[in-house]
Amino acid sequence: MNVLEIEIPEDRIGALIGKEGEIKRLIEEKTGCKLRVSSKFGFVKVECEDALGFMRARDVVTAIAHGFSPEIALRLLDDEMLVLEVIDLSTIVSESAMRRIKGRIIGKEGKMRRQIEDMLNVNISIHGKHVAIIGEAENVAAAREAIMMLVDGAQHSTVIKFMERKRRELKSRSLEWL
Repeated sequence: MNVLEIEIPEDRIGALIGKEGEIKRLIEEKTGCKLRVSSKFGFVKVECEDALGFMRARDVVTAIAHGFSPEIALRLLDDEMLVLEVIDLSTIVSESAMRRIKGRIIGKEGKMRRQIEDMLNVNISIHGKHVAIIGEAENVAAAREAIMMLVDGAQHSTVIKFMERKRRELKSRSLEWL
């Protein structure tokens, strides 16, 4: 039996459970896992016999906990090519720089975040001290690299040029498979 407790912010518990428990029930049905939500302590206990179902349920719960809508997080169950990566900004930047760094990643009126999502075909959530990315593994790796460039102080134009190059590389690699 695989068992894991995942901490979930109080403001994300409702999103995980869903209207009349529909999201929680859907995760349990699609993964074969049991989710026990403790809203009092802010934890979700994931229990599962099947290792693959366990990992998929863990990823969906983690994605919702890090700010993704249930609709986007549930894509992790429907497409085995998708992965979740979470960057803990608190291990990289000081508390005093956190707001500025998150602002650089989001950009003016959300433009930079949208560009990363559109150019690299990923979904990004910035919640608390974390940046979470959902997409295909190579795209997530490229998005992580772009985000780290922003954290390290690279100009937005430099990051955009990097992403254009990565997008061309990823597109040419996908054409090689045809």
